[in-house]
Amino acid sequence: MTTLESPAQRLAALAARYWELECRELPLTAALAGIALPDAVLFRESAEDHARRNRHAGELLADTEQIDARDLTVQEKATLALLKRELSGLRAQYAVESHLRPWLFPAGPDFTAVFWANSASVSDAATAVQYVDRLATLPAYLRDVQTNIEVGYTRGYRYPRAVLKAGAGNTRGILAAPAEASAWLSPFKRSPSNLAAVQTQATRALALVRETLMPALHTWANFLEGLLARGARDTLSCIDGPAGAEYYRVWVHHFTSTAIEPEEIHALGLAEVERIEAEIAAVATNAGFDGNLANYRAFLASDPQFVAPSAAALRQSVEALCKRVDRRIPEFFGLIPRITYGVQSMAEAVSARMPPAYAQPSAADGTTAGIFWISGLPSKAPTYLHPALVLHEGWPGHLMHLALLNEQSGIPAFRRYGAVKYTACIEGWALYCETLGIEMGVYTTPHEHYGRLEMEMWRAVRLVVDTGIHVKGWSREHAVAYMTDRLTLSRETIEGEVDRYAALPAQALGYQMGNLKLRELRRRAESVLGPRFQHRRFHTAVMTAGAVTLPVLDDLVSDWLRREQQDETTNAA
Repeated sequence: MTTLESPAQRLAALAARYWELECRELPLTAALAGIALPDAVLFRESAEDHARRNRHAGELLADTEQIDARDLTVQEKATLALLKRELSGLRAQYAVESHLRPWLFPAGPDFTAVFWANSASVSDAATAVQYVDRLATLPAYLRDVQTNIEVGYTRGYRYPRAVLKAGAGNTRGILAAPAEASAWLSPFKRSPSNLAAVQTQATRALALVRETLMPALHTWANFLEGLLARGARDTLSCIDGPAGAEYYRVWVHHFTSTAIEPEEIHALGLAEVERIEAEIAAVATNAGFDGNLANYRAFLASDPQFVAPSAAALRQSVEALCKRVDRRIPEFFGLIPRITYGVQSMAEAVSARMPPAYAQPSAADGTTAGIFWISGLPSKAPTYLHPALVLHEGWPGHLMHLALLNEQSGIPAFRRYGAVKYTACIEGWALYCETLGIEMGVYTTPHEHYGRLEMEMWRAVRLVVDTGIHVKGWSREHAVAYMTDRLTLSRETIEGEVDRYAALPAQALGYQMGNLKLRELRRRAESVLGPRFQHRRFHTAVMTAGAVTLPVLDDLVSDWLRREQQDETTNAA
């Protein structure tokens, strides 16, 4: 005799099956979530791996179509919509052979391996052995990605010359550090254990890095440089290749989490640039430049007062600002994560090709704190950008948001640990936090207010430049010139940004798209609730939604608003 399951039960079982698939097929996801793995493999990137994932995704997707959503709760409907989105996305990415033209920069396999090492922890002999066993699998990961690229080459896929140079340069930068100072030894340096068995594994890790991993990375860098002589493209657009237009559309829909088309994004970007430019002109007047924006930008870009004297001084300044922001958090947020975070400087050798700052989330199992990485080159992070950078990368931005997601035990695991797949939601929140800093009193000078607007302008020009490159065929120089005319960022930084947009088609679109949606939801909540609006309640509604698409976020916040109105009616009665 069988028991008929309800739609909610079938959905929960399907969500659990999908999470099992993710953990099996994408072991790094499981490792970062603190899930035990059956073997040491962290990456499954062979052609067979990708084909198998595509097949299983199709099977699960068919099962989602059998679930009747009419009796599901709002959160359950969100889970079903996200399941369908992720499974159909996997199949769409496979259909355009994304695995045969994988990303090389800045989130190439070398960076991903470093990211894992910086997130890993070693607490005893068993975890030390496990860590080194995983470390030993990285050369095979690099070889699998290289093999995929070689197959893609036979299909006619070519990388832009600028992307290959940037990717190889990033790897060379990682290799510039001696083995004992590399990220792959960092878990042992952070370890509180003095056990001899742990130290034995640290010695084993050092030998492995020197004798196996670093040679494999040299081979990887040589491979990328070799592709330059084998027909690299001088153009940047991913559309300049087989199935390029469909490839770009797939990633536009993935990173914006909407059905918006590239031409619409380009037009929206132009309008956003015009809006922000007007706000910046007003700040320039307040700063004493009477609306002369060109002179104000030249002043900000050239005056030495805005550049910290050293990487250590830059880090210390950011650390102090983080604590100043922390004091205001309880006034605006009723839900605060248990985990902490710290600030570290990027290695100077890789800072030139990296953004001014980025966030590395705390481990899901609470064994390592989050890290706010700040550039090792002070000129890349001028002081007038510091408040916006802190709000975006630290608290209440990424490091607070992602830590809270790890604590959301009431949602399925694939949602709890899936933030990386929802750029528009995650980055939109961080950008919203930059503006929230006005209400929090974080910005104290016109220059810092300019820094906030500069950061938003940076995200707005991405809407124009990314689509300009990939849809309108902009050259690298055209893209650099467009950004240089609107930002105080150094030319080196802007060139790195343009190379990033070429290397990661559509990824940069999610930021401002998410920001605009968060602001829209905030205005709606204020309009509906009037004087009853509370920051703490609104922020809890957004942050407990999990990592979601923008349409699903709209559904969940709208449901929260309905419940708030019902409470008001009940209390009034």
